[in-house]
Amino acid sequence: MRKIIIQEFISLDGVIQAPGGPEEDTSGDFKLGGWTAPYFYEADEEANEFMQKNMNSTDLLLGKKTYEMFAAYWPEHADMWPGINNVTKYVVSDSPMELTWENSELITGDVVARIKELKVGDGSILKVIGSGNFAQTLFIHDLVDELWLMIFPVTLGTGKRLFGEGAIPVAFTLTESLVTSNGVIFANYKRAGKVKTGTIGA
Repeated sequence: MRKIIIQEFISLDGVIQAPGGPEEDTSGDFKLGGWTAPYFYEADEEANEFMQKNMNSTDLLLGKKTYEMFAAYWPEHADMWPGINNVTKYVVSDSPMELTWENSELITGDVVARIKELKVGDGSILKVIGSGNFAQTLFIHDLVDELWLMIFPVTLGTGKRLFGEGAIPVAFTLTESLVTSNGVIFANYKRAGKVKTGTIGA
């Protein structure tokens, strides 16, 4: 059984759009692209080590837009992400598209059924990065095993958010964390069953 891990840069108000640069994703007239960059300029050694560990190369599940951004950059910068050209990149799209990055495979049609097939198959973990709309599909169908979040001390007000209306109630357990000197929180969570409720003080 393969795990699906969603790894995201996320603001305090849940926005994941265009963390890496102003031109990364301007859809919806989003004007705050690159909101993580200043924090990386100031990152400490411990944060860099944590980030490097989270970026170990593994098979990827990507939405169309994220795939196109990655395919335009990473093949020529693989020294910054060793092994990334060799892993399988599964690309979810509702229309045909050209796959220019080596070891890429298109998933279309009954996407949920294909993801379930991948989960029960052999191979590495399957990591989702960016790909907000696709991530919400995984939440709706209860296909997410872990969340690896990098939480930045900003609120952005508008932009694409990680969680949408259809996400099912799920509890998570914190497995690893780090608070950096500039306020970024690295928090890795794994599934912990159903949400429990009660009355405080009862």
